[in-house]
Amino acid sequence: MAMIDEPLYPIAVLIDELKNEDIQLRLNSIRRLSTIARALGEERTRKELIPFLSENNDDEDEVLLAMAEELGVFIPYVGGVEHAHVLLPPLETLCTVEETCVRDKAVESLCRIGAQMKENDIVDWFIPVVKRLAAGEWFTARVSSCGLFHIVYPSAPDQLKTELRTIYGQLCQDDMPMVRRAAASNLGKFAATVEQSHLKTEIMSIFDDLTQDDQDSVRLLAVEGCAALGKLLEPQDCAAHILPVIVNFSQDKSWRVRYMVANQLYELCEAVGPEPTRADLVPAYVRLLRDNEAEVRIAAAGKELSSDSSQHVRSALASVIMGMAPVLGKDATIEQLLPIFLSLLKDEFPDVRLSIISKLDQVNQVIGIDLLSQSLLPAIVELAEDRHWRVRLAIIEYIPLLASQLGVGFFDDKLGALCMQWLEDKVFSIRDAAANNLKRLAEEFGPEWAMQHIIPQVLEKINNPHYLYRMTILQAISLLAPVMGAEITCQKLLPVVINSSKDRVPNIKFNVAKVLQSLVPILDQSVVEKTVRPCLVELSEDPDVDVRYYANQALLACDQMVSS
Repeated sequence: MAMIDEPLYPIAVLIDELKNEDIQLRLNSIRRLSTIARALGEERTRKELIPFLSENNDDEDEVLLAMAEELGVFIPYVGGVEHAHVLLPPLETLCTVEETCVRDKAVESLCRIGAQMKENDIVDWFIPVVKRLAAGEWFTARVSSCGLFHIVYPSAPDQLKTELRTIYGQLCQDDMPMVRRAAASNLGKFAATVEQSHLKTEIMSIFDDLTQDDQDSVRLLAVEGCAALGKLLEPQDCAAHILPVIVNFSQDKSWRVRYMVANQLYELCEAVGPEPTRADLVPAYVRLLRDNEAEVRIAAAGKELSSDSSQHVRSALASVIMGMAPVLGKDATIEQLLPIFLSLLKDEFPDVRLSIISKLDQVNQVIGIDLLSQSLLPAIVELAEDRHWRVRLAIIEYIPLLASQLGVGFFDDKLGALCMQWLEDKVFSIRDAAANNLKRLAEEFGPEWAMQHIIPQVLEKINNPHYLYRMTILQAISLLAPVMGAEITCQKLLPVVINSSKDRVPNIKFNVAKVLQSLVPILDQSVVEKTVRPCLVELSEDPDVDVRYYANQALLACDQMVSS
């Protein structure tokens, strides 16, 4: 079994495994279909393996999902694109099974295969598959067919195109809501392949039916269709056909449909253009901001929400409002958005403040840092000292991003002291993140800056009376050394590490051994032999077993370096 990937692995055994009662064996066999196919050769794969898979589809969902995935990349194993059609029957059958994820994967694989097939093969082989699925007795087949029309339509002759549009129209009026949902979901992709003349008539008629569907799950998918179709239509047609639908949807009786409008608002504004947005969508937007449902207000997210009673609404507002600055431009951002940013920066909940700080670069590019920094700094300091360690951890992770946005001057004046303070936090995760943070800052601003602003302050802390803080400094040194380079490491960092080998706490001594092992690749061989090795030899004779173990590991690394 060790040579399982060998093409010569007995095919009969693999076929037997496909029939085995053990699901894991069947799954392994499906995952090795390409191995079977290579061993069989292209012709026998077409004539024996593929028909066998077509018949062998009454299996566990996990096995069928793997089969649907494998068949999507099987064209090379059946003899190339001219024989791709032989892969359609097993995938067609998988499109009818009950499990949604299997059907979706089968449709995805069919789309991948269809995209590579020749036009005449699509007409001869693929379109009949789509028509059979669309006329399927069981709703699962009809659901799957909706995702295939955009693949076959461009290759069809005019007569077949008419038939395909008619069939799609029928799917949009199917008795089963699941089918209508699939048709609504795929309408944008299908419409993108349809000629402009038919788009305005047939496709828009289909779309109108979907927007008036009695199921809210269908209507909310039609909202996505608004944005997709709006981009395909001329501006005047978009204003005539799409805009009234959006306005109606924004007042829909189902909150889920209103939520979808709020969620898609940027795309809908793009689709209808500036004038209709001002005249019709802004009033609709204001209605959504005052919606009864918090989820709708979250999705709409706007000025009135900065004082919303729900912290989740304010947090969502903070995370999306920053993206509006580049769209609005400098003057509008300062006038409209800056007051919201500043009120959210003072929010009582840390999550809200973090959402603003994490997206700061988008605003900084538009209005510059001077205006922001006056309010930004107090918020950062407050978060840096928050009593919840997870909040402190989150702000540390944003510091390198802030440093790159705000520039070295702002960082040196305001944030440098905070970064050093975190090295002596009571929580290990904070100290660990603080050490990593120093490394990322050294990478951002360069070794010269780090030599001036980080290294002296870090090395000072090696004399802290508490051994846990001394360990953090050793970790910081091992992280900074690769960034600082051999010369600074040798002159400034290495003496501190060597000196720490005399520490009375065993944990410090074995961490010294670990740090020295990490420095070996950076330092010159002469330094390793003259300074590092004697220190490690001394540690390898320490009374503590862990110190001896790590010292010996580091000595092995030295030996390997010498031999290489």
